[in-house]
Amino acid sequence: MSVTGLTESVTLHNGVQMPKLGLGSSPHGGYEHDSVVYALTEVGYRHIDTAKRYMVEEEVRESIKASGLKREDLWVTSKLWPTGYGYEKTLRTFHGTLKRLGLEYLDLYLMHWPNVLKGDQKAVHLDTWRAMEEIYNKGLARAIGVSNFSVEHLENIIENANIKPMVNQIELHPYNNPKELVDFCRKAQIQLEAYCPLARAQMFDDPTLVKMAEKYKKTGAQILLRWSIQNGFVTVPKSVKKKRIFENSQIFDFSLSQEDMDVLNGLIIPSISPQP
Repeated sequence: MSVTGLTESVTLHNGVQMPKLGLGSSPHGGYEHDSVVYALTEVGYRHIDTAKRYMVEEEVRESIKASGLKREDLWVTSKLWPTGYGYEKTLRTFHGTLKRLGLEYLDLYLMHWPNVLKGDQKAVHLDTWRAMEEIYNKGLARAIGVSNFSVEHLENIIENANIKPMVNQIELHPYNNPKELVDFCRKAQIQLEAYCPLARAQMFDDPTLVKMAEKYKKTGAQILLRWSIQNGFVTVPKSVKKKRIFENSQIFDFSLSQEDMDVLNGLIIPSISPQP
């Protein structure tokens, strides 16, 4: 059942290869150990996205252990919540994440949200990023980046830090497609990664999506994920249902026409917005 396309990757600006499709582990819908093991062992997922905020890092550790996969064959991402921002706190929080995951290094570590609890936001970001750079330079993370950062937030880091972010993970799908931010990241060689790529399952009845699903003999979810892949985004759908996990992997055996990509790229429904 293993899916060949799950080995496809993008190259980050530091030369590291990152799998295009991953499995999200956000708290919405819960965490199912057996489903994650199924994704890793039977379907062939090699990319798991988690975060301290999700409170499932220990569960992810157990799923990885149960899969029997070699560490070097997996891509594991985790994220730093703003309560851990600041140079010293970032380092402590990061090592806590490593311990909970049972890993010696992460493949990707992200600042989870631009909000700060106190102090000047720009200064806090830079103080935190200095610790992120140290983590990277010590080889404790193969790549570092941010999540939910705007152009302004990114410019602050790029202009004042030694290493620019390698990834910006944002809510990204045809109904939430911030073109200015997308264009900025592309020009800056910052890889965009889509969370909630299925538009929070709110748009599956959209006639445009339904029509395309019928045309390609795919589901609406598969059309949305294929849109991400063809736009060059890394995408991390989340599901605890084995049927959906497998279905989400079946996106490497077809392509959307340029005409259909243009239609999807032109959609926007501002009522769907990012949530922490």
